[in-house]
Amino acid sequence: MTPDIADVRHTRTAAAGSSAPPAGDFTELARRIRDAGLMRRRYGYYWTKLIGVPLAVTGALALFVWIGDSWWQMLTAVGFAVLFTQIAFLGHDAAHRQIFRSGRWNDWTSLIIGDLFIGMSYGWWQNKHTRHHANPNEIDTDPDIDLPVVAFTPDQAARPRPALLRWLIAHQGAFFFPILLLEGLSLHASSVHRVFARERVDRRPVEIALLAFRIVGYLTIVFLVLSPDKASVFLAIQLGLFGFYMGMSFAPNHKGMPLVPKGMKLDFLRRQVLMSRNIRGNRVLDVAMGGLNYQVEHHLFPSMPRPHLRRAAPIIQEYCRDHDVPYTQTTLVESYAIVFRYINRVGLGERDPFECPLLAQRSSI
Repeated sequence: MTPDIADVRHTRTAAAGSSAPPAGDFTELARRIRDAGLMRRRYGYYWTKLIGVPLAVTGALALFVWIGDSWWQMLTAVGFAVLFTQIAFLGHDAAHRQIFRSGRWNDWTSLIIGDLFIGMSYGWWQNKHTRHHANPNEIDTDPDIDLPVVAFTPDQAARPRPALLRWLIAHQGAFFFPILLLEGLSLHASSVHRVFARERVDRRPVEIALLAFRIVGYLTIVFLVLSPDKASVFLAIQLGLFGFYMGMSFAPNHKGMPLVPKGMKLDFLRRQVLMSRNIRGNRVLDVAMGGLNYQVEHHLFPSMPRPHLRRAAPIIQEYCRDHDVPYTQTTLVESYAIVFRYINRVGLGERDPFECPLLAQRSSI
């Protein structure tokens, strides 16, 4: 079940009567997680993946060259989209310090995976994603709910826009998932813009060199092997499906969950749990979503190695139940339906985006 905004308001009211937020709730949970050994590093798991990345990419490129100038390469484009997304999930793990104890080792692993193998700036992603984790679903603070082409609040939907864009926002529920086909191109463009912008970027020369080698090298191989028409279609399929896969993996995590008014004070446990949604499924789903289906666990313990998330989930769910903290999980299809209805309702001018979509659906039956 999805928590209502009332759960968040109740937390604010309760905290207002005390001199400090109930930080002890999370402290006790963290102790239980550590005692269960779930923060222990999984070097064998991750070294297998790290060694597998260059081998998989080399094999994929060899297959691409071997097939040659053929329309069958459009199937290869699908394979590259899946491969690059899975590699991006590994980069996400490294950026959250899940792989090594050393921050330096994790940083360089993220740089190499993100910039060299994916073509996505680690510095850009780190800046954006850190702000999201600190304040998930907080209005005017979380960059993941402040996008140029999608409105997540009535105020965003009411902003002055050109007529065509206003019409698109009004029907954004229907366009949200197709828009994800452009996400891959947007990720590359945002990365290039970031490393050349005036904002601070650690290791800027390294990022520029790795991004240039990845993007120029990849395009060179594609256009050397394929004729211009096939190359263009290949890139459209690969970039489109890469962005779609990435977007479909991240969209169910917070969209349609309560939004936090700017400045509201919440303790860490409730801030992370109330705004996150888990996706029920088996180990195949765990692999397909790169562990992002355990969003509650990931937000509470970002540095927890991915293989431990499944074991941590029942512990955290029971703890939340004992402390009267709503713990949300749905099926993947249900989550997409919630996202669709929520975004569409905001675009159409619904004044209360905090209503629980799942409860509203059930009450209408």
